[in-house]
Amino acid sequence: MKNKSYIGISFIILLFGIYAIPRIVDRVKKEDVADESRMNKVANDAMAYLVIDGEPKKMPDFTFINQDSLTITEADYKGKVYVAEFFFTTCPSICPIMNRNMLKIEKEYGNNENFGIASFSIDPKNDTPMVLKKYAEQYGVTSLNWHMLTGDIDAVYELSNKGLNIFAEINPDVAGGFEHQGYFALIDKKGFLRSRKDKHGNPVVYYQGTEEHQIESLKEDIAKLLKE
Repeated sequence: MKNKSYIGISFIILLFGIYAIPRIVDRVKKEDVADESRMNKVANDAMAYLVIDGEPKKMPDFTFINQDSLTITEADYKGKVYVAEFFFTTCPSICPIMNRNMLKIEKEYGNNENFGIASFSIDPKNDTPMVLKKYAEQYGVTSLNWHMLTGDIDAVYELSNKGLNIFAEINPDVAGGFEHQGYFALIDKKGFLRSRKDKHGNPVVYYQGTEEHQIESLKEDIAKLLKE
């Protein structure tokens, strides 16, 4: 009787293998088991916080002067979703690309009272309010919520390098005399730095301001935060 039981069990296992294994192999060939694009979609649906030392990172306090010679602080962005960048008006390389891309964002969201842009000059000695005003006009900036900001040089480098961890420095050996990263930072209505997640669930943190596909991602993420 035991032999018959073993034979019966073996027969069932054999039938299962004949039926199931070819289908499993077929699914693996078709990448149905773990479709990476589906994983990315799930990961990117939720907006991430940048967490440092166990706490969500907030935009530091700041006080600067805009292109209209008005004092602007972080409080002027309270309740708004906004994008922050670091640039300078005489930049011969990435800044023109960054601000043409920023203009695309402004055209889409600039009329939304809950949206803003903060562009901090890393060359405040040259970039006076008058210079920034002319620069804004040249680019066709129309939004009252896009502030091009200048002020104390130590304060702007403190904000970039320590406040947001976006590298910027004076470097006479490079074209234009300044070196900086072309990142855009996204800040939510409560002042927290936000971004989408990568496929592993980690925050991407910044958006490359010179890359058009990342600008499209940024526009999508702005829309999500405006709904929060």
